[in-house]
Amino acid sequence: MEHEYIVQSGTKEERYSNLLPQLAAIIEGEHDTIANMANISACLHETFRFWWTGFYRVIGSELVLGPFQGPMACTRIHYGRGVCGTAWKRGETIIVPDVNLFPGHIACSSASRSEIVIPLRHEDEIWGVLDIDSERLNNFDHVDRVWLERIAALLCGSGCGIQ
Repeated sequence: MEHEYIVQSGTKEERYSNLLPQLAAIIEGEHDTIANMANISACLHETFRFWWTGFYRVIGSELVLGPFQGPMACTRIHYGRGVCGTAWKRGETIIVPDVNLFPGHIACSSASRSEIVIPLRHEDEIWGVLDIDSERLNNFDHVDRVWLERIAALLCGSGCGIQ
């Protein structure tokens, strides 16, 4: 099934608003979480031209790299370490305007300047995170938080990472 999802014009909110139902259509009926993460990361990356867009899955006491778009990434992140591990530990979305000012930031790429991480949860358990990096400072805001949390909820509704 073909989907036309690339919308690069309009405000940030308009692009998210157009993308959300298209993502819902893409993952509808697909219960493989890895496939859905791959398509979501590709659509977000292409629509917004982020530096790095991808997922990490909780496996034991670590976050393990999942589907992503962008340059090579860190493969494993420990609980509570870096922005991703901290979002997992706190159980909340974290927006970092300047990654160089975040205590314990893990620099997978020196080109990354700002970041947003959204925990993925099934019931009360976090099973992964959506991690997005930008090469621009202060690139993420409340609009990104709201829409990316909606996208995370959409993904959780498609299978919740529980295999």
